[in-house]
Amino acid sequence: MKKELINIGIKSKKAINSQLISKKKNKVLKYYCYLIKKNKRLIINQNKKDVFDARKKGLKDNLIDRLILNEKKISGIINSIESIIKLKDPTGIVLEKWKRPSGLNISKISIPIGIIGVIYESRPNVTSDVASLCFKSGNAVILKGGKEAINSNRILSKLFRTSLKKNDIDENFVQFIDNKSRKIVDLLLTKMNKYIDVIIPRGGKQLVKKVQTLSNLPIIGHLEGICHTFVDKDANLRIAQKIIYNAKLRNTAICGATETILIHQKILNKSCNYILENLEKNGCKILGDKKVRKFYKGKIFKASNKDWSREYLSPTVSVKSVNNLNEAISHINKYGTMHTDSIITKKKITAKKFLSSVNSSIAMHNTSTQFADGGEFGFGGEVGISTNTLPPRGPVGLNQLVSYKYQITSNGKIRK
Repeated sequence: MKKELINIGIKSKKAINSQLISKKKNKVLKYYCYLIKKNKRLIINQNKKDVFDARKKGLKDNLIDRLILNEKKISGIINSIESIIKLKDPTGIVLEKWKRPSGLNISKISIPIGIIGVIYESRPNVTSDVASLCFKSGNAVILKGGKEAINSNRILSKLFRTSLKKNDIDENFVQFIDNKSRKIVDLLLTKMNKYIDVIIPRGGKQLVKKVQTLSNLPIIGHLEGICHTFVDKDANLRIAQKIIYNAKLRNTAICGATETILIHQKILNKSCNYILENLEKNGCKILGDKKVRKFYKGKIFKASNKDWSREYLSPTVSVKSVNNLNEAISHINKYGTMHTDSIITKKKITAKKFLSSVNSSIAMHNTSTQFADGGEFGFGGEVGISTNTLPPRGPVGLNQLVSYKYQITSNGKIRK
């Protein structure tokens, strides 16, 4: 098993020695789109095998929804790749340049990171998104998808390799670890530091925690998405109701879903029922603190302190009253995971303070936390969202998958 992995690493190292021009990269991605369209029925049939096995093993409905590939989702995959094709190649760009009194001409140039290892669960569209983003940014990628989507991931990665081969490019720019063993993940994290430059985990808390604990490689990612929406005393309640419904229930299984709602105590009386009824009648379970339970007339459960730290990934939400803006900010910075947090208010000065004070990698004003997505940012997709304080931070798209080097020229200057 270790030999198998090392062989994959050696092949990736060889692949990234190839010099690729933007035109060639786009040609590969265009042909990949063609292959996905041509093999749509095959992809769906392979995915049905995964879904059948997942249901048999009792996988939750919201996770099965992430797993399913249908005509609509495959069109979404193609659209995502086409948007990546339209984006400018992020490599070989002069980021800065200057001349020193010593006569040195210094340029800072963007370059690929190298070899990226991605460990992910459930969603097979991650295979196509990540492979496309990594390849367009000049990186080789080693993909380790979850066993629940192995048939879907296998066909999507195989089609990318077919496109590479068709265009006379080393197919090992994209490699898929076709192995269900959990041990291989441990080896990937601890024995591949000679071959992999960075690891990106995409999945649940257990997976990410395991990666953070075991990995001897740099990590880009986030542990949980405990996202908040704060309804300020100066909020437009019609807008608040609409945003919160979307932020919580549009898709409960994504990391950008709101898990805790904070409501300013001055508007509890008029806002509680108006906002929360809309959630409850659409199947959302509501947990509230003492003040919220006092005002809300619908079905509500008691929230404990543990609930402020809970990522539900289901139609369940915690609701807390706060005395003021500062208390909302303090709560978010204490219980949040530096992912995405939003304020709903008409007051720009209040919004400005919130946006600058929360520790979130994505801070929002008058919009849904579900916009925390690289595609929505115009990145053509994302390999994940990073809550690291060091860059990259937020959605990690094409321009975040590069590093840089300094190129220095002179006419024979020597240091005195």
